[in-house]
Amino acid sequence: MRHAYKKSELLKLTRRYVTPGQRYLKLGGSLLGMSGRERAKFTRKLGKAASDISPGELGILLNGGWRERTTAAWLIAVADRTEFRERLGELLLASEVPFAGEAYCVALATFGAPADADLLVAYLDRYLPRPALDYDQAAALGALLLLDARLGASHAAQFLASDGLWQQWVHGPPTKDCDTPDSYRAFIGQLCVVADESARQCTARSR
Repeated sequence: MRHAYKKSELLKLTRRYVTPGQRYLKLGGSLLGMSGRERAKFTRKLGKAASDISPGELGILLNGGWRERTTAAWLIAVADRTEFRERLGELLLASEVPFAGEAYCVALATFGAPADADLLVAYLDRYLPRPALDYDQAAALGALLLLDARLGASHAAQFLASDGLWQQWVHGPPTKDCDTPDSYRAFIGQLCVVADESARQCTARSR
């Protein structure tokens, strides 16, 4: 879903959806350190933004930099806009900008369908054999493990076999200081909970 747009449109949307309260910086692990009141306020505003933004505007943000793409992916996840599935998969596989990949993985995990697992498998197939690239392999594996648990599938098993691609990537070179695969599954799962909390706000506004 690529859209023609002017830079002024991107700037306008960035000011409306991305930079208020430095939202783009909070869409990740920092969400999990928020107090209950702060998190409730944040998810309420995120749900409102997800219900307000149009598909065309999301397409424009996905053509921006990492801040815009990260925010767009989260808004897509919160509003369950599965029509963006393939586009997110393309962006994840392309890995054109840093930082946004985790948000793509969260969105695919929230969609929760076999097609989303296939996109994560395609990413891991491409990037686990390249240990010099420390991109979003951990987030993708965590999302895939989460989907496997939900779908009753075992897509991740091929990567976690003894001396498999995951171990080869972790040990490099260069060697990486990585947590266990289950810790990445838990982390992505916690982020999906935040997306779900925001989604309830989005749904409430649409009634």
